[in-house]
Amino acid sequence: MKSTKLTELLNIKYPIIQAPMFLVSNVAMVTEAMNSGIAGCIPALNYRTLDELRAAIKELKANKVEVCPPDGRGGSFGFNLIVNKSNIKYKGQLEVLCEEGCDFIITSLGSPEETIKQAHAVGIKVFCDVTDLKFAKKVEDLGADAAIAVNNQAGGHRGGLSPQELTSLLNDELSIPVISAGGVGCKADIGKMLSYGAAGVSVGSPFIASIEANVTEDYKQACVDYGADDIVMTERISGTPCTVINTPYVQKIGTKATWIENLLNKNRTLKKWVKMIRFSIGMKATEKAAKKATYKTVWVAGPSIEHTQKIESTKQIINRLVASND
Repeated sequence: MKSTKLTELLNIKYPIIQAPMFLVSNVAMVTEAMNSGIAGCIPALNYRTLDELRAAIKELKANKVEVCPPDGRGGSFGFNLIVNKSNIKYKGQLEVLCEEGCDFIITSLGSPEETIKQAHAVGIKVFCDVTDLKFAKKVEDLGADAAIAVNNQAGGHRGGLSPQELTSLLNDELSIPVISAGGVGCKADIGKMLSYGAAGVSVGSPFIASIEANVTEDYKQACVDYGADDIVMTERISGTPCTVINTPYVQKIGTKATWIENLLNKNRTLKKWVKMIRFSIGMKATEKAAKKATYKTVWVAGPSIEHTQKIESTKQIINRLVASND
């Protein structure tokens, strides 16, 4: 793979970010990502306390020195921040990231203005999740270093446009690099995204079935056993449509919000509280399914699990994504 604006921004060998995944991403995965020449990212919300977040940053900094050669392209690490009011830990998390330092921050679900301001002051790059041109223009004007184009093939909360539509549109209209997120499960998929004008890709779901992922073997095996046709959208986790594997339990509970949630969502005053409660309940259910053996399986994943044939190490997954004859 040739150098791109993303490889130059993060000083990495391959234009790939190991996407931040709630409950899944961890220090071991990101360390292996850096060791393999790509960037890795962890949701700050994967850590219950700021002290745990701080400890993870210090460990990653030490690991980066160990695995990444200073005279060549190695890897980079970053953290994902939910920057809207639903994340009451946001300000503290941002403060810790800026104090300890990391290579980049990915913002989601809100205005990145404060994050960009504080991160840039200490030399941290900021990439922003976007799903349309309007918001992409806004983050560019705010000084974002790149836009992450979340398309309709992404796992979790996804956009509405196809990879080609969204990536091509943003590449034509923005002056900052565009990173395509969603629909990448093999090397050929990366080639497609780069051909649409992407400076790199963000890859998540294939890494759920990694040895290093701190989730149940059942969750990992589900990503092997199920495929693209088994991914459905549900409103039952966070109140916002989210992609999950269509297990028997998901089929049983349905994918639509309840009638009372729909009724309350029509009330402006109550709407945000309903979403916050639904988000809290949904996250707890997702955590239970990811961390414990349970018949109540709500497993978040995207259609790119189609290419997951077995549980492998993070290094093996990356090798499969970048393998070439050069």
